[in-house]
Formats: sequence, C-alpha cells, structure tokens
Amino acid sequence: MSVLPILRWPDPRLSQRCDPVEHEDIDALVADLFDTMYAAQGRGLAAPQVGVMKRVFVMDVTWKEGTPSPLAMVNPTIMAAERVPVVADEGCLSIPGVMVPVERNVAVTVQWSEPKGDIHMADFDGFEARCIQHEFDHLNGTVTFDRIAPDLRAELEGAYMAQTRP
Repeated sequence: MSVLPILRWPDPRLSQRCDPVEHEDIDALVADLFDTMYAAQGRGLAAPQVGVMKRVFVMDVTWKEGTPSPLAMVNPTIMAAERVPVVADEGCLSIPGVMVPVERNVAVTVQWSEPKGDIHMADFDGFEARCIQHEFDHLNGTVTFDRIAPDLRAELEGAYMAQTRP
C-alpha cells in the first residue's frame, strides 16, 4: 500500500481524542499503518499519528526478532489492568530520538475488533501490554510527555525542540 508521513509532536492532532470507527472499510488504512510502522522501524502506530482521527492502531512487537506477529485493533477498549506499575523507557515515532520513562500497568485485558468486524478479547502482558497502552494513549490524545512529571517533561521537551529546530 503506502508509507504515510508520521506527524511530529507538537502537532495539535496528537492531542485530540479520536472518533470510533463506524461501519466503514478501513482495510487500506490498516495496510498503510503497517507499511508506515515497518518503514519507520517501529513496533506500533496509531491512526492519529498519520493524521487519521479514528480509533485504530497496529502493532507488531516481535518482527524485529524475526517472527512477525502483526495485530490491528479497531475501537479497542482496555477492560481491565493488572495495576502493578512498571517504569520503562518508551520511544515514539511522533517524538523521534526521545526516550521517556513511562509508568504502565504490567498486564491488560483488551477488547477490540478486527478490520473486518470480528470482535476479540485477550490478555496481554510485558512489552505487548506496554505497546497497547502506548498506542491506546494516542487514540485518547495522550503522548509520552503527558505521562511524566512537569520538571522532567520541561527538560525532555526542551531537548526535543532544540534538536528539531532548523
């Protein structure tokens, strides 16, 4: 399909909540999200990161190790979370070059639809759970900077903005 341009923070669309997908064909969007994610060497990508304000994301947390496990989630809902906090550095394709220490739940239960409409529910833990929570945040207009203390945010934002200036 196509590799799409990825929005860079502080694009205001990255701070907007996305609309649910209603009975529409999103096969092309999902294919473009995967193409864009792989081309950018990412492990997850949400529709708002390419300017499409719909509740869709794709992920593949194992492809870099040689065994692809692509998964597309449409209208996902985190039904439950194992509230054991784990802090780890996260990168984001919309904030390139910045690693942010983010606290996430160790495990989540998610309900979602596939692009064709089949509904699923499953438990995820470890890096899969972290990736889902990160991409789910994008659907709600939240970026990694929104998940850290104000002083650290100011420091990391300042460094990011300095590296992106012409």
